[in-house]
Amino acid sequence: DLIMMAFGGTAGVFFVMASLATVIKRDLSGMGKWLTVGAIVLMVAAIINVFVASSAGMLAISVMAIGIFSAFMLYDLKRIVDGGETNYISATLGLYLSIYNVFQSLLILLGIGGGSSD
Repeated sequence: DLIMMAFGGTAGVFFVMASLATVIKRDLSGMGKWLTVGAIVLMVAAIINVFVASSAGMLAISVMAIGIFSAFMLYDLKRIVDGGETNYISATLGLYLSIYNVFQSLLILLGIGGGSSD
C-alpha cells in the first residue's frame, strides 16, 4: 500500500514536471548550479542527521529532497525537450536518479506518517 502510494506520487510529480518542461518557454540552464548547491546542502543535512537521529530532521530532509529532485527532474526534462542535451545516456541517468530520489523520499515520508508497520 505504501509502495503504491509512493509510486503514484512519483508518477504525479513526473507528469507535472514533464508538462511544465514542455510548456515553459523560459531558459532553465541557470538552475543547475543552484540545484547542485541544494543537493550538497541536502547531503550535509543528511550526514548531520545520522548523528543527531531526529525524526523531525528526517521529515525536513525528505521534504527538501522531494523539492530539490523534482526541480532536478524539471531541469533535466527541459534540457532534453529543448535539445540542449546531446548525451542521452547521461540525461537518462540523471532523470532516473531524480525519479528514484523522489520515490525514496516519498516512501520515507509515508513511512514516518504511516502509523503501524503491519
